[in-house]
Amino acid sequence: MIPAGETPRDDLLRLVASAEKNSEHPLAQAIVQGAEAEGLALSDATDFQSITGKGIEVTVDGRKLLVGNQRLLVDAGMDITALILQSEALATQGKTPMFAAIDRHPAGIIAVADTVKEDSARAVAVLRRIGVEVVMITGDNKRTAEAIARQVGISRVLAEVMPEDKALEIRRLQDEGKIVGMVGNEINDAPALAQADVGIAIGTGTDVAIESSDVTLISGELGGVVTAITLSRSTMRNIKQNLVFAFGYNMIGIPIAAGALYPFFGLLLSPAIAAAAMALSSLSVVTNANRLRRYRRPELPTTIATSSATTAIEVSGPSEHEHHHQGGEQMATVTDPVCGMTIDSASAAAHEEYAGATYYFCSPACHEKFNADPAQYATSATG
Repeated sequence: MIPAGETPRDDLLRLVASAEKNSEHPLAQAIVQGAEAEGLALSDATDFQSITGKGIEVTVDGRKLLVGNQRLLVDAGMDITALILQSEALATQGKTPMFAAIDRHPAGIIAVADTVKEDSARAVAVLRRIGVEVVMITGDNKRTAEAIARQVGISRVLAEVMPEDKALEIRRLQDEGKIVGMVGNEINDAPALAQADVGIAIGTGTDVAIESSDVTLISGELGGVVTAITLSRSTMRNIKQNLVFAFGYNMIGIPIAAGALYPFFGLLLSPAIAAAAMALSSLSVVTNANRLRRYRRPELPTTIATSSATTAIEVSGPSEHEHHHQGGEQMATVTDPVCGMTIDSASAAAHEEYAGATYYFCSPACHEKFNADPAQYATSATG
């Protein structure tokens, strides 16, 4: 917590926690739990008003409070210049800064750290290995989102997305020719879950999100997404194999039974053989389908390589992120020439040599686009 103005730290925490006491948002609950852990007595809030995508406005002990993101205070006409640098420093550490104002005066920042689930980074690594491009969509500020993304190995981040715009971002991904699966658990994720080709809800999330989704992960772990995708692929592959078994015997047997080979070889299909072929067809389908009982989810790696950098990733010009070596050592971060994302060169999904320079890519899809027209992307990257 970083107080500003005349309000003491404990008073600021108590007032903000009192304002958030009745909220079900995870960040709000974290603040309330922190205040209660310090033994602060919370008050009842009145005149509660939720401002979508920004925060809340509420009255506590006769004082007007605004608690939310940077836009909330800026739109209220407050000067928060003194708090911006501090909030950016917190964001680069993967913490979500929440601004607080009391009686229309900036009062300070409360930072809440998102806890990354233990299996998230390992699940993302497996998803990328099986050819799935992972994109993070969040309402958090860009620096915080990118810091969290680095921890779990996600290279493409859509940050500061308003709740009502999440479905639009899904649509934009679909317009890129992608089949999109959306994973979410909040009420404001419901439109995006419905828009996605496959909506995947976390079982510990809200009922609205679960109702809007196609798949529900009971465990609430991201590893369940790996299971859902790989099991679905195995099932579809098994179905196609079964179609071959189901129709293969008939496609071969019916023409022979109709006498197609009789003029040439004098062959006809005995009714007994035809009956045996039908039985064998059914037996083949059932036996092949039972192979799914032996399905095992790909093992999540015990360790993965992730970037340890603590500075925020920003899309910069070529002077900061050139695609070649300097001083005999490869630069830590580079820019994908196709999508513009800044990535760690050591963990890039692919790289390509072109016109004497090395280009790195966040995903196989970007690599393929570059290979389709390298001159176009090389020109945009250096120009």
